[in-house]
Amino acid sequence: MLVSNSNRPARLHYMANGFRVLSPGDHVVCAVTGARIALQDLRYWSVERQEAFASAAIASEAMAPR
Repeated sequence: MLVSNSNRPARLHYMANGFRVLSPGDHVVCAVTGARIALQDLRYWSVERQEAFASAAIASEAMAPR
């Protein structure tokens, strides 16, 4: 049986210069907004928090000191 990765969230390990796919899928979810981010569009994440963000503005806001 062939399992499709479409419409499934991927599990990733975020590193400083990229990410490693732990479980295949076609998207991840933004940690702040809950928006789906296609893997080919993923540009912003936190290595420390192991979270993905939909945009630079959202990433900056999420990581700003409180």
